[in-house]
Amino acid sequence: MSDVALIPPSAPFSTEQRAWLNGFFAGLMNLSISPQEALRLADGGVTPRQSDAPADGAEGADQSEELPWHDPALELDERLKLAEGQSVANRLMAAMAQLDCGACGYDCRRYSQAIAAGTEKRLNLCVPGGKTTTKALKRILADTPSESPADTEAGSADGGKAAAVVNSSADSLTPGYDAASPVHGMFVAAQRLTAPESEKDIRHVVIELNGAPVEYEAGDALGIFPTNCPELVDEVLNALAGNPDAEVMVDGKATTLRQALLEDLCLKEPSDELVELVLPHAASAEQRQWLQKLLDGSEEGPAPDVLDVLRCAAPGSLSAQQVVDRLDKLQPRLYSIASSPKKHPREVHLTVGKVAWQCGDRWRKGVASTFLAERAEGNRPLRVFVKKSHGFRLPVDSSTDCIMVGPGTGIAPFIGFLEEREAARCSGRNWLFFGAPHERTDFLYRDRLLTWQDTGLLTRLDTAFSRDQAERIYVQHRMEENAAELWSWLQRGAHFYVCGDAARMARDVDRALKGIVARRGGMSTEQAEAYVRTMTQENRYQRDVY
Repeated sequence: MSDVALIPPSAPFSTEQRAWLNGFFAGLMNLSISPQEALRLADGGVTPRQSDAPADGAEGADQSEELPWHDPALELDERLKLAEGQSVANRLMAAMAQLDCGACGYDCRRYSQAIAAGTEKRLNLCVPGGKTTTKALKRILADTPSESPADTEAGSADGGKAAAVVNSSADSLTPGYDAASPVHGMFVAAQRLTAPESEKDIRHVVIELNGAPVEYEAGDALGIFPTNCPELVDEVLNALAGNPDAEVMVDGKATTLRQALLEDLCLKEPSDELVELVLPHAASAEQRQWLQKLLDGSEEGPAPDVLDVLRCAAPGSLSAQQVVDRLDKLQPRLYSIASSPKKHPREVHLTVGKVAWQCGDRWRKGVASTFLAERAEGNRPLRVFVKKSHGFRLPVDSSTDCIMVGPGTGIAPFIGFLEEREAARCSGRNWLFFGAPHERTDFLYRDRLLTWQDTGLLTRLDTAFSRDQAERIYVQHRMEENAAELWSWLQRGAHFYVCGDAARMARDVDRALKGIVARRGGMSTEQAEAYVRTMTQENRYQRDVY
């Protein structure tokens, strides 16, 4: 396939229309072209991996004004409002989590383009957006008439050329760099970083790459395919009154029911299709009412999982295959890499917070975090892939200063950054802001950070332990306390990095940064926002948020 687009970028079509037309004409000309290739041509020949666009929501000078909703710190309603009046692809994109995490096999923009073009029918691939995103996508598609003949044809071409484009994508994948082509790593250990009495259970996870044909850089993420909790699988089998050895089909392949529930199917958020299946078989009027509220989106209680829904069905009323066909696929989880290949060339380290909470009479567990903390076994293979970062990288100039803000597990990539700068003997200064609830129980990597402070690798280490005093103190407060020096570093060209929670922490840090720029730089609010926007465009302000 030539790198010359069949429909040039200058043609008077939207990106999604060019993507569909490229695939359509490629089919007529008997060319083999993947959906990624079609979208690459639609964008003028740039693939996501080749692009320099940051993966955190600020895509660069040419994209930032076009996609104001592409910011994970914005609430869903805010993003949808910003996309009002835009193309269907842009409205679909605004409903996504804006993390460009790659768990869906695309980035946010290309996933939305594929849905709009009709080459991707699955609406539940946005793992961080979850059911909220899935429902928003369905609502947008239901409320939006086809925008053009190309949109209409693509949306109805289940057996046409656009669908054929999707089916040819596997051959173009690079093993180890895509969720569709994972490689085998080896689980080594998950050492607890927090004290036993801490409310948080955070682990330092080590995975050996062995001979896997994959490499990573500091700033990349690792995708992991977990398995479901066996106890939960047993409860689902009991609710189904199903034979664990019964044969079922998943993606056209035969497997046992138990194996499918363990490895292939999501037992977290129930799909609308599953709820619709169970509704007529509910054992009581109360259960039927609850299921209907789930479908209507009016249920205000704790979010249910698949087991909650299946327990509403009369025993034996559902077949195993009926249920399997209506369960979402178990998606990989992405974790920021907490190591440098210069120090650990065949290992990947992660910082993973175990998620578990009690809901009624049951304990709910995060699938991947409890898999790594509890169920993964030493020297046992697991499927992994590297998600390359396109906007969370150390500066090329080793003399450039770096300011890093990473509370909690957000410290992960900065451990990798610091290992990288230490190994490369970078002369640039390093300043880390770290926050946690309590110093005694939650100071992650304490000994390592203090050693780096003693050796001079860490020029400054400012900590915020929010609950060690009467008033809550967070990382943004430490930034404001050191505003004069922080502004001095920025004036000297320092790069500013943030990793962690998008909805609260990242928004507070962004607000604090703009406030410091305004006060110390003698700028208006608008001028400070423009200054920070320029930092983003110059890749001096980078975020890895979730």
